[in-house]
Amino acid sequence: MESSPEARFQTDNTMTQKKQPRQQLSKAMEHMRFAVTADPIAPISSTSTSSPPPPPPPPPSEKTGAEPDAYGIPSTFAPVRKPAARSHSPSNNQKRTDPFAFGSRFLEDGDDIFEFNAWDHVETDETYRQFSLEQYERQRQDPVSEFDRKRFNAEPEKWWNVFYKNNKTNFFKNRKWLSQEFPILDEITKEGSPAALVLEVGAGAGNSAFPILEKSKNKGLKIHACDFSKKAVELIRGHELYNPELIQADVWDVAASPDSENGGLPPGIKEGSVDVVLMIFIFSALNPKQWDQAVRNIWKVLKPGGQVLFRDYGRGDLAQVRFKKGRWMEDNFYVRGDGTRVYFFEQEELESIWGGKRPIPSECKGNRAEDGKEGPVPTFDIVHFGVDRRMLVNRQRRLKMYRCWMQAVFRKDADAAGSATEVATSTLRQDKTEAVEAAEEES
Repeated sequence: MESSPEARFQTDNTMTQKKQPRQQLSKAMEHMRFAVTADPIAPISSTSTSSPPPPPPPPPSEKTGAEPDAYGIPSTFAPVRKPAARSHSPSNNQKRTDPFAFGSRFLEDGDDIFEFNAWDHVETDETYRQFSLEQYERQRQDPVSEFDRKRFNAEPEKWWNVFYKNNKTNFFKNRKWLSQEFPILDEITKEGSPAALVLEVGAGAGNSAFPILEKSKNKGLKIHACDFSKKAVELIRGHELYNPELIQADVWDVAASPDSENGGLPPGIKEGSVDVVLMIFIFSALNPKQWDQAVRNIWKVLKPGGQVLFRDYGRGDLAQVRFKKGRWMEDNFYVRGDGTRVYFFEQEELESIWGGKRPIPSECKGNRAEDGKEGPVPTFDIVHFGVDRRMLVNRQRRLKMYRCWMQAVFRKDADAAGSATEVATSTLRQDKTEAVEAAEEES
């Protein structure tokens, strides 16, 4: 029996609906659907906002000007980048590399944005930019309550303990890409390399430390993994690869005051003894009032010539834009639903903080010399800085998600005249001498 036209229409319509991509979003993103939904017509228009691809990097053999740092390892700071590629060509098949090489997939006019699930160096479109500005204003108009502001800032380690208790080791993937983004990690893990000490700040469950350890063939390499969450440290110590001769995990707050235990330094770490400090998505978890003390502590532990390997959130990242009411604490600083805090940085801001150019707020001036004068602000050389703007694509939901991360290498000058403590002590002696001479002149 032949079905009626109405029945056929309903059947065809049902089949069409089944073929349509799933459109539902999480509650955290439903309010911004229009700003992140990709055009159903896949190829992008001629008004592409992609940045033009930079020239491909020279082969390793052609790199010049790499000066040795304090421990005799070539200072190659820029990430490893392959030539621009969008195809599945066997000669440069980006989908099959492990770890995946970032920074080589450029979006150009006429490309099908759903060909891959991620594109590099993509600027946000005008709709998203305008929505972001409006969203920031809405966030400021409905901030976190004063009660919550105090409790989230008073004991930040409490909320991270809960986080790691709930997520254990399953939340983050192992960061196998670290040696590509930070070539020094490739150098110090090679067989026959000089002994080196790596301090990871905010080590979490060990998703950075253990891949470095597995890769290492350097018998003289040791990793000191620190986190201010006791639960995170327990997870590292309970890992099957944990070997105290190769890796040590301790509880430490990078913003610890100089009058705390061990002079504010990690347990067992001496001043000027660390070759590399790894800071992956940790600086953003600090209150802005803690930045200066954290930078001072990092300066103290590093050898002259030592490097800080830094990666964190950038302003305009999707994670910032999608925050709704009751999360804003101050500009670019938020509390997540689980009680952990996060800050989103500008490039100039980080260059100022680590380059020693940021004015110190009066409430942050806690590292004072005996006569009330501030110790010198450490000044790191900014030897590499990159802004990683990436567009992730969800084919099923037809979404485009703009992410933004800051990545840098900061270096303690190899000719640094002693530690910050030594300079501060010298300054104090000089001030006292001048005070005595002035008193003698008055008498």
